[in-house]
Amino acid sequence: MTKTGIGKSTGGVSRRASRGRTPSGKPNPIDVHVGSRVRLRRTLLGMSQEHLGEALGLTFQQVQKYERGANRISASRLFDLARVLDVPVTFFYEEMDEETMAASPRHMVRATVDPPDAAEALMAQRETLELVRAYYRIVDPEVRKQVHELAKALGPVLTKP
Repeated sequence: MTKTGIGKSTGGVSRRASRGRTPSGKPNPIDVHVGSRVRLRRTLLGMSQEHLGEALGLTFQQVQKYERGANRISASRLFDLARVLDVPVTFFYEEMDEETMAASPRHMVRATVDPPDAAEALMAQRETLELVRAYYRIVDPEVRKQVHELAKALGPVLTKP
C-alpha cells in the first residue's frame, strides 16, 4: 500500500491490499473457521478467554478477535495456541468445508465478490458445546452410553415433518 492508501497498480487496475480479507473487507472464511476451532477447543476445556490470553501473553480482547476471525493468527501464535490447548496444529483446520477452502487468500486475490457465507458449524454453537461438556461430565460410562443412544434415537424422530 502506498501512503495515500491506494494499492499498488497492476496493469492499470488499482487494488487495495486485502491482507487476506474478502473484497468487502470481511474476515476471510478460513480465518473465521480457524478462530471457531480455537473457541471450540477452549470451551471444551472449560477455559475462559481471559485464561487463554494469560497463557499466551495476550488480552482477552485479542483472543476474542482471533476467535471471530477479525484478526489473523500468525504461524507462531497458532503453534502456541496448539500447545496451550493441547491439540495438533492440524486441529484448527479440521472439518473445513469445500466452500471455506475455496476462500483461500490465494484465490481471493482476483475476487470481486465475497464467497457465500457458510452456515455456522454446529460444533461452534454454544448449545452444542454445553451439551458436549455436560455429556463428558457423566462419570458412569454405562449412563453416558445410554444418553448417547437416546440422543441418536431421538434425532430422526425430532427432525420428521
